[in-house]
Amino acid sequence: MPLNHPAAQLLASIPSPSVSGIELGPITLHFYALCILAGIVLAVLLTNRRLVQRGVPQWQVLDIAILAVPMAIVGARIYHVISHHEDYFGPGRNPWNPFQPGSVWAIWEGGIAIFGALLGGTLGVWIMCRRMGLRFTALVDAIAPGLILAQACGRFGNWFNQELFGRPTTLPWGLEIDPGNPAIPPGTPPGTLFHPTFLYEVVWNTLGCLVLLWLTRKAYFQWGRVFACYLIWYGAGRVVWESIRLDPSLVFLGLRTNVWAALGAVALGVVILLVQARHREPEPSPFAPGREPQPAQA
Repeated sequence: MPLNHPAAQLLASIPSPSVSGIELGPITLHFYALCILAGIVLAVLLTNRRLVQRGVPQWQVLDIAILAVPMAIVGARIYHVISHHEDYFGPGRNPWNPFQPGSVWAIWEGGIAIFGALLGGTLGVWIMCRRMGLRFTALVDAIAPGLILAQACGRFGNWFNQELFGRPTTLPWGLEIDPGNPAIPPGTPPGTLFHPTFLYEVVWNTLGCLVLLWLTRKAYFQWGRVFACYLIWYGAGRVVWESIRLDPSLVFLGLRTNVWAALGAVALGVVILLVQARHREPEPSPFAPGREPQPAQA
């Protein structure tokens, strides 16, 4: 087939969706939000299954998610606004008006950061562990595979929004981006393709989920070690994807803020593995000492 044949050209690139949402009367249903919601549902279902296997009551994960998910979303938005403050604050901007484009509240336009979500969500999980008598290490180990799978789902939202793509590329899987996209560097020739960083992360995160599920079968990977491996796996991949993205970001000592955050995640994962190496025995229970559920009396 000639390279200039339309079918060959179609196979040599990834098209971007022409719409990012659907209108339902006065309400716009954004695909970005649906992708995040789908990820949350998958994470809850997988985490529930893993916790039940360890003796935690069915659907108790929902009690955890009620606090952890909103705190993760708030943390994700705060981190994004801080690291992209020039997009929200400055002359002519009204960031606090929720009805104006570019508002700090307009999360449906995109703009949440996984590292902020990790901070906020982890705090929410810790609070619920204290309230429900669960071991924090057992819970984060149970959450890790579902969390990275949810991140894979969420990246499809970037595809629908045509955002967070990488540098120009001539690779056959280059991503098509509509002309006029503000992230395209000035002077870029029409028809230029870009690295589909969303797809790279979808593949990497999905593989990570499978790896974490395999590690779970080993008794050694308890006491927070599965979560540590999640931090190392995700952080290592994110360093690469972040380094080729075109979207503006704060730069510190020559590296984007998120590259530093990803390196920090890797370092934290290594520290957890080193600290928890003192535990040679299997984790006895997902419940904190003295908080095990009592059997019902006849």
